[in-house]
Amino acid sequence: MSTKPKHDPQFEIEFFESVHRRCPDYLEVVGLLGGLYTRVGRITDGLKMDRKLVRLDPENPTAHYNLACSLALCRKRPDALRSLRQALALGYDDLDWMRQDPDLEILKDDPEFLQLLRQLKPQS
Repeated sequence: MSTKPKHDPQFEIEFFESVHRRCPDYLEVVGLLGGLYTRVGRITDGLKMDRKLVRLDPENPTAHYNLACSLALCRKRPDALRSLRQALALGYDDLDWMRQDPDLEILKDDPEFLQLLRQLKPQS
């Protein structure tokens, strides 16, 4: 009987951290580390990576969205909304995910967040 190997985020983090030390501007690695850090509860480290990714790739709407999520997780509501507005301005448009994304929980009752959702709602 075979058993499925367990997913080990710590192994991935250590691997990508070693790549990041050698190639600090490798966009994909910076993005992966941001997501991994956040997933394992290293929210501050995830925020650092998301900020770095936005600096390296300022026109990337997903990078701005992920930064908004990290800022929201750090309870930085005004900064999270600012980053979310920038993501939308750059073309981020996944309305369904924004509505359910648990990272944005502190924004869900914010009037500005609700207005952003209304702006994204497909016109019928």
